Amino acid sequence: MRVYTLRSSNKMAFALPVWLAVQEELLGHGEEAEYGTPSCFDGFDDEALFDYFHLTRPCIAFITDTVRLRMKTVALKKLPLSVDAMVMVALNYYALGVSSAAVLQKVGLNLIECPTNIVGTVSGVVAGMSDQFISFPQTPEARTDVALKIETFCGIPNVLGVLAPAHFKIRASPYEKDTFRSFVNTQGYTSVMSQIICDSDGNILSVEKCCVGSTFEQEMWDSSFKGREMEEDLHGPFWVLAGKGYHLSKHVLTPVSETANENDIRFNEAHAKIHDVMRTTLGSVKRRFKCLMQLGFAQEGSLNKKSNIIKACSVLHNIAKKFSVPPPPTAGKIEALLPGKQLSAAAEINPDALKARQELIDANFSVGSSSRDPSGSNTTEEEDV
Repeated sequence: MRVYTLRSSNKMAFALPVWLAVQEELLGHGEEAEYGTPSCFDGFDDEALFDYFHLTRPCIAFITDTVRLRMKTVALKKLPLSVDAMVMVALNYYALGVSSAAVLQKVGLNLIECPTNIVGTVSGVVAGMSDQFISFPQTPEARTDVALKIETFCGIPNVLGVLAPAHFKIRASPYEKDTFRSFVNTQGYTSVMSQIICDSDGNILSVEKCCVGSTFEQEMWDSSFKGREMEEDLHGPFWVLAGKGYHLSKHVLTPVSETANENDIRFNEAHAKIHDVMRTTLGSVKRRFKCLMQLGFAQEGSLNKKSNIIKACSVLHNIAKKFSVPPPPTAGKIEALLPGKQLSAAAEINPDALKARQELIDANFSVGSSSRDPSGSNTTEEEDV
């Protein structure tokens, strides 16, 4: 019987009972013999496991067991390999962006045999696990907990997370000019983008949409499930914090574009501090899962496979954090968040949202307010994991 050691101090991404329920379900089907059989991962020592998969043995065991459980409910035909062999191939691809000869040999494949279908199958299953392992705070208690941690971190109250687009490089055919242009982002390269929300500890709370790189951030938010939920007050009187590519609204808190006084400056510094958590989080995700550095060829009308890989890596990121698995060392500077594509027409500022932001600034960032110093210690995702 496997016992998983989890970091339970952080309950922002999903509650510990979820993990216990998964373990109970895994071990409660009268199939102990299956889980006691040797795994193809056993042939690697701990150092090799991290080199090939950027994860630790207990974390990999949990992922494999959870995928096995899901496979029982979604597999409609005979699988090409055992579940742990399929997970091995997928995790290796996620970690390195290519398949390693040693890993393929371990599962009886070779470099000529393309494991794309295996990676696609596992990605679909792991992406489907987002209902368990990627969780936006749903209860009043959970929202208060998340907001208090963010306020302690940067001094801004009533914030449920950091909102930003995440760009992932792809290849697109330059011969299909209209399609190619649709993938070109503000930095001039081709990408797809997903909408990500994270908390102050770098847990991913929401990931949705997979759009071409030229998509406007605001349009993505307006059409997203989370955007509609927030703007319809389904999550209460809270904000998500976002950059200049988004419009200030009653639930999206953007920085002050033209600061008028020291209060505005202090607020913008606090805003930048918590917004930077998203940068370090995405940097950590891309270091652990190098496949996200280049997702291969994409077509505008069929982005589901890319979306599944992005969601799968987001699920695995949260699992890795629960197991306190550090990301691989930083190689060079972590890339900055891409500037948002601005709508050509200037948006009319919501006067109620403008008033609410100003009241927040005056109450928390004026001289003598109880706001914390935003220039204080900044615990990043890299230090936390």
